Amino acid sequence: MGVSGEKHMRRRRFLACGLGLAAAVAGCGTERAGGSVPVTGFTLRPDGRRCERVGQAFAGAAQAVGYQPGGGFDLALSGLPAAAAAELNNSQSIVGTATPLARLSGEALVVVVPDGSPLKDFDDFGARMLADPGHTRLAGGSPGEPDHLLFGLIARALGADTRQVDYTGYPSEAEVMAALLSGRAVAAAGPLSAWRAGIERRRIRPLAVSSAARLPELDAPALLECGVRVDFKDWVGAFGPEGMAEESRDAAVRMCDEILGSSAWEAACRAAGWLPIPLAGDDFALWLDTELARTRAVLRDLGMVDTAKATTCWGSCGNGH
Repeated sequence: MGVSGEKHMRRRRFLACGLGLAAAVAGCGTERAGGSVPVTGFTLRPDGRRCERVGQAFAGAAQAVGYQPGGGFDLALSGLPAAAAAELNNSQSIVGTATPLARLSGEALVVVVPDGSPLKDFDDFGARMLADPGHTRLAGGSPGEPDHLLFGLIARALGADTRQVDYTGYPSEAEVMAALLSGRAVAAAGPLSAWRAGIERRRIRPLAVSSAARLPELDAPALLECGVRVDFKDWVGAFGPEGMAEESRDAAVRMCDEILGSSAWEAACRAAGWLPIPLAGDDFALWLDTELARTRAVLRDLGMVDTAKATTCWGSCGNGH
């Protein structure tokens, strides 16, 4: 297939994503897509159920600052799970082929143990991981998803043998909880929403959160406080079509900046339990380069991919925020 044919196929894949929801958000006045067609708005196309929820919140915040539903070019919402899946399958995702516009939100993960665990704090857990990673049974979502990536990053930061990490992925949060409470797992990772009820009932205890700072609603330290240099979030970003015209890209970035800087967006994130982590334009592209490289590296450390694979660099690879 020639270069033009490959680009056509990528374009078709982009347009096929997220057909279950088209949350239209207007903006940008008389900006033009492709330099010829007047653009009156943006249509958000989410990649999966979580991105759908983020898209609904984004559309609501857009309307709160004056953008009304309309037509225009497509904006895809995708994030870390899609990027990791593409690495595992040696395939391409929106994250690697479309035009990066803005990082929208992130969800911190929580490391938990059963309430009766002999591991009293994260230091105890870290010491066990470092001494015997192959017999420290861990649980979370499917292999290669954010929960697994977090344990890989923790093992690497501790200096443990990452390839010995004993991780079992489960298709549902209920099954992860069951594995934890039955003793089939020493510890588990997942979003706070998955653990909130268990923590409140004192069935499980949080040891640490993956964000750079503590979560205000949880009595648990950040990994950085525990001496583990990991700041990790399950993020969602907005992407335009591959080869997006510069003036259209600039218009979309300006709209994202306005929405993500609004009190409406902060309130929407707070209500959903997400962290607002706005980053737009070139800064987002630079950050994305390093995030994709980190994801690829930890998958390789975990033994899930054999070699580093080339990935499109939107900024200057190796630099980030």
